[in-house]
Amino acid sequence: MQFRQQALSKLQSPEELDLPVRFARPQGWLVLCVTVVVMAAACFWAVTGSVSSTLSAPGILTHAQGSYVLQSPVAGQVTDVLAKQGQTMAAGAPLLKVRTQQGDRLVRTIAAGRVTALTATIGAVVTTGADVASVERSGAADNPLMVMLYLPADNGSAVPVGAPVDLTVRSVPAQQYGVLRGRVTAVGGAPQTREQISGFLGDSQLGEQFSQHGRPLAVLVCLDRSATTRSGYRWSSAQGPPYKIDSMTLTTGSIHLADQRPIDWLLP
Repeated sequence: MQFRQQALSKLQSPEELDLPVRFARPQGWLVLCVTVVVMAAACFWAVTGSVSSTLSAPGILTHAQGSYVLQSPVAGQVTDVLAKQGQTMAAGAPLLKVRTQQGDRLVRTIAAGRVTALTATIGAVVTTGADVASVERSGAADNPLMVMLYLPADNGSAVPVGAPVDLTVRSVPAQQYGVLRGRVTAVGGAPQTREQISGFLGDSQLGEQFSQHGRPLAVLVCLDRSATTRSGYRWSSAQGPPYKIDSMTLTTGSIHLADQRPIDWLLP
């Protein structure tokens, strides 16, 4: 009976139509506005924004002419080593003295360059054709350094000529001096074999290291020059390292590919 009395009283009273109706609280309007702004910003970025991607590849500082492995033209015992590792030598300069049955013979360099490795020592017995040294063809004294990166062949088609590259040099602390700047100059047309890499770098171990995951593509990177740094090249930091960088130093390159739109529009 109590509920029936309340229902009858409700029917007899007029409706309060002049009172305002609250559809949402202020907190709800705030949440709605923030949501609309975020969605609008996301749509704007999806249409006009871009996403950058990178490819990482190991490499080495070198000169464009590459290196060669010097082999002994005679068999005998090494009696004298006439050069030091890191020394720059002219073409035809004596490198080793070898005692043979016909007398002492000199082993000379084939082309001018810097001795990057000496495998022959005094007292060692060498055979004809044995590897005795690796020499990097440096050319002129002002010939700039370049970087040869070895990229997995599957990713080679994605690398355009002119793409910027950030290079982490093993002998330079990146946290302190930053990374080396450069640009892609050329991309090899065919994957390199271990023998080809070893022949260009003058080092069989490097050939095995760069081809351990398959035959890679060679990517040549030209370094950006700078007259204000000690090394002569441009770094992400203002001055870079306070010393010069040497060739045949291992690096890791991060190749910046062209920016891509987050949404590909499909036209009818």
